[in-house]
Amino acid sequence: MPSHPCDGRLYIGGAFVPAASGRTGSVEEKATGAEIGRYALGSAADVDRAVAAARAAQPGWAALAAPERAAHLRAFARRLEERYDELVEQSMRETGGVRAKGEDEVGTGIRQLLQSAVQAGESAGDVLPPYKAGKLSLSRAVPIGVLGLITPWNYPMNLAMRALAPGLAFGNTVVLKPAELTPVIGGQALAEAAHDAGLPPGVFNVVTGDGPDAGWPLARHQGVDLLDFTGSREVGLAISRAAAGELRDIRLELGGSNAFVVLDDADVELAAGCAMIASLEFQGQTCISASRHLVQREAAGAYLDAVVARAAALEVGDPFAPGTALGPLISAAQVDRLQHAIVGPSLAMGARLLTGGTHDGLFYRPTVLADVTPEMPAFREEVFGPVIPVTVVDSEHEAIALTNGLPMLMNSVFTRDLVRGLAVAEQLQAGEVHVNDAHARHGAENQLPAFTRRQWIGVQRTPLNLPDWAQAPATRES
Repeated sequence: MPSHPCDGRLYIGGAFVPAASGRTGSVEEKATGAEIGRYALGSAADVDRAVAAARAAQPGWAALAAPERAAHLRAFARRLEERYDELVEQSMRETGGVRAKGEDEVGTGIRQLLQSAVQAGESAGDVLPPYKAGKLSLSRAVPIGVLGLITPWNYPMNLAMRALAPGLAFGNTVVLKPAELTPVIGGQALAEAAHDAGLPPGVFNVVTGDGPDAGWPLARHQGVDLLDFTGSREVGLAISRAAAGELRDIRLELGGSNAFVVLDDADVELAAGCAMIASLEFQGQTCISASRHLVQREAAGAYLDAVVARAAALEVGDPFAPGTALGPLISAAQVDRLQHAIVGPSLAMGARLLTGGTHDGLFYRPTVLADVTPEMPAFREEVFGPVIPVTVVDSEHEAIALTNGLPMLMNSVFTRDLVRGLAVAEQLQAGEVHVNDAHARHGAENQLPAFTRRQWIGVQRTPLNLPDWAQAPATRES
């Protein structure tokens, strides 16, 4: 990626500036280990500057008419579109994903901006039923204020844009802290596009750095009106505890042990094909990857044969090489966790290795484990790697009970009987359930960032709605 003004710099108040410490870190290509850039190591002092800039810019940004804000978002999207090929390759280098993953990530980010531009002008509120005769009640959408975003490394651009785009559309200003493993595609590239698009100074700010020095100060900052965090359950719980003590608003999307349920009458070949996406897409490193495969005994033998045949045939290597299906894991720490905290202990507890289980540096072979029981790490933990742990169950009831026994985000159910599949899906306590499909991911631009158990059952639901990114105080007029 060619040199850009944000290399080794933060973006605060419309300017590219060094970190207060003057320190920078290395951006590495995951497949080769080569340095491909630098990023600024921000600190609490830099977060203070960024929040102050966002706070100063917010009233003016909110005062713009919705069509003006929408025009800024469309210009932002155009700048990203102009660099589309470059950004796809940057994603491949920084995340280790194959080209299809990079195209999905960049394309979804652009679509989110364009959709949010439309949403900005669709509705400014509602007419409510009057609280008594002779009165008129109106609900008006108003911005929350300053949003703090802390985003992960697996889909860094579109997971940032999922909150950034609607947040800006509805008159909020933003301070973004991207993951330190992907600071360019998750932050610096967005800052450059926003700057080139002419967003007013302070409306969008990027502070790169590590979690303790930059992320935690943003999570605890008193000048942030809402913190949006996507990441591990452990960090999310720490943020929620801190926020509870200070009555601050937060929005969390955390990991979970997602289930892939194969009932006794399933089309085994269809289920096995979908399992490759559900557990192995982007090396299984997503919060919606299937961590547990619960298979009724009648289908287990055929399912294992079909899954092993497919997994063993997949090419692992450089994401830029033709034919590569799986690239490297994100880091040596991720490999170590997968091998020594998930796969190894599960094998020691009696799981059987059917294929894979080996790695060359960051390149981990697709792995299938049989005879996995609920006590094993491969069942209980979010795997976050290219592993398919298979647990045999004796009944539909047992599959449902085991699925609901752990936190999760997304499940799949496979059966030739659609009515049966929908009935099982209704009983699974996940935010999204697919019947006879893997995580179709109806687009991050269509995800509802609320944290109720709102179910999607194999269909696309409503796009981002106003109350999630704007407050709606009721206004009553006589």
